[in-house]
Amino acid sequence: MIRVMTWNVWWRFGPWEERAKAILAVLREERPDVVGLQEVWQQGGDNFAGWLAAELGMHWAWSPSPVPDRWQRRIGDPSVDVGNAVLSRWPITRTAAEPLPPGEDPPDGQTALYARIAAPAGDIPFFAVHLYSPEHASATRCAQVRTLARFVAAHRGEGAFPPVVVGDFNADRDSDEMRLLSGTKTAPVVRGQVLADTWRFLPPGAPWATWDNANPHVARHGLYDAAVDHVLVGMPGPDGEGRVRAVRRAADRPVDGVWPSDHFAVRVDLAGRVHPEAPASPSNDSRSPTS
Repeated sequence: MIRVMTWNVWWRFGPWEERAKAILAVLREERPDVVGLQEVWQQGGDNFAGWLAAELGMHWAWSPSPVPDRWQRRIGDPSVDVGNAVLSRWPITRTAAEPLPPGEDPPDGQTALYARIAAPAGDIPFFAVHLYSPEHASATRCAQVRTLARFVAAHRGEGAFPPVVVGDFNADRDSDEMRLLSGTKTAPVVRGQVLADTWRFLPPGAPWATWDNANPHVARHGLYDAAVDHVLVGMPGPDGEGRVRAVRRAADRPVDGVWPSDHFAVRVDLAGRVHPEAPASPSNDSRSPTS
C-alpha cells in the first residue's frame, strides 16, 4: 500500500508555534508516504515543510505563491511567504509549478505544484493544489480547475501509476468545480482524463467534513460543514496500481489540547508495491520547483 495525505496547515494563523508541534505529531502517527500541504509558510531561510521533512526523515518540495500580499496583510508581516509543499518518503526527482488564473476575481496567487515521486515500484505523478476560497467564487475555481486539469495531463507521464491530485479545493464534493475536474459526472477538461474523488470510497456513516464546526478554529466563522479537501486519483494501472483501498478523515482531534489546523486532513491508502528494504532517507530537496 501507498499512503497519501492532504492537509491545509493554516499558515501562520492562531497559535502557530504550538500548532506546528501538533502537526508534526499527527504526521508521525499517520506515517504517510506522500503528503500534499497547503498554506505552508516560509520566512527567510526557515520553511515549515523543510522543518517537517527534517523531523520526519522525508524529502520535500515547495512552491511559493507569486502574490502573497493578501496573506501578509492579514498577519501584518510582509516577510512571511505562503505556498504549497510536498513531503515524500522517497526522492522527488522533478518538480514544476503552475499559476492558476484569477477568473472573475483579483489575482490571489494560487498555484499547483507537481512532484514526481521515485517510489520503489515506479514513479508517482503527484500534484498539490490550493484553490481560491470565497464561497461565492465557484466560477473562478472552475477556471482554475481547467488549468489544473491541463497541467496534470502535461506532467502525468507514461508510467503505470495514475496521477494523484490532492489539495484544499475550497469546494464540496458535488460542486461544479469538483464535477468538472473528476470527469465522471460531466465532460472532462482533457478528453479521456478521469480523476476520481476518493471520498466516493468512504464507508457509510464515516465522518467526512474537513471544514467542520466541531473544530473551534472553524466555529468562530464557519457557515456549514463541508468536505473541501480532496484526494483524487486517475484510473488504476494495468496491475491495479493506484486503486483505492481505504479513505478516512485524519487530524480531526486536538493534540495535547491543541487543534493542529482549521482544516482536517484526508488520508487515502492506494494499491502499490512498496519494498521494505528501501527506506526513506532525508535529502536537500528543492525549495522551489524546477521543470
